[in-house]
Amino acid sequence: MTALIGRDLLSLADLSSGELQELLKLATQLKSGKLKLHCNKVLGLLFSKASTRTRVSFTVAMYQLGGQVIDLHPNVTQVSRGEPIQDTARVLDRYLDVLAIRTFAQQELETFAKYAKIPVINALTDLEHPCQILADLMTIQEKFGSLSGLTLTYVGDGNNVANSLMLGCALVGMNVRIAFPSGYAPDAEIVEKTRKIANGKTEVLLTHDPEAAAKGTSVLYTDVWASMGQETQADNRFPVFQPYQISEQLLSLADPEAIVLHCLPAHRGEEITEEVIEGSQSRVWDQAENRLHAQKALLASVLGAE
Repeated sequence: MTALIGRDLLSLADLSSGELQELLKLATQLKSGKLKLHCNKVLGLLFSKASTRTRVSFTVAMYQLGGQVIDLHPNVTQVSRGEPIQDTARVLDRYLDVLAIRTFAQQELETFAKYAKIPVINALTDLEHPCQILADLMTIQEKFGSLSGLTLTYVGDGNNVANSLMLGCALVGMNVRIAFPSGYAPDAEIVEKTRKIANGKTEVLLTHDPEAAAKGTSVLYTDVWASMGQETQADNRFPVFQPYQISEQLLSLADPEAIVLHCLPAHRGEEITEEVIEGSQSRVWDQAENRLHAQKALLASVLGAE
């Protein structure tokens, strides 16, 4: 745990395989209640995007560690009046112990990290969603015990979740398949990073065929077809994405013991059917709960909680 003290988490690629495995182990210990950690620190939440799970889970995690949380919505700070990011970063650095940022551009996050000495955590950008994937991997591990050698299939938009899933799967030795419509591929640089991490030892498959990708998979995963900021494109996307819906038919192609994940919020009847999300193979609510435990482990690690 000490290896992460004072570190930023801007991308899952910032972690080694061993560091990621240690975070998952710590999250499991914290969830079980067998391990109690404490740190009297202050977390700032600077969120430019709407949030339910991320905001609440980070807040509860910090309170359970004995710390405090300040909600820094841009509309009530000088950020909304055009204060330069580097100025805001250097000021918050002198007030807070850790800062979680949920914003649009990855570059904005990286600028904060450059000018702030405290740990900066990516709570979601348009490029990546690393904290979500920590909870995802924890949920998969709870079901199967070991992650190595499993296959995860993601179907839908090659968005921030897909990008971080690729990195996370490669780091823990899982095969990853991303099925997406033409024109909606994951980020090319992250695909390249993923292939380097996998180093030919695990499968990294990009395809336009959701049925081929789903065959025999251990985990079937999806997200909304239009992410935050893309809502005006939703109507145009629906016909393109319809073949990528997780339905009972698609699920039937997976391993019989497969689980279904969705990072939420879900649009039932669009990217996932009501029957599947409420079905016996769904682990969506465990996945949502694990945001709390995974982020508590991350906060404890970067702050050196004892």
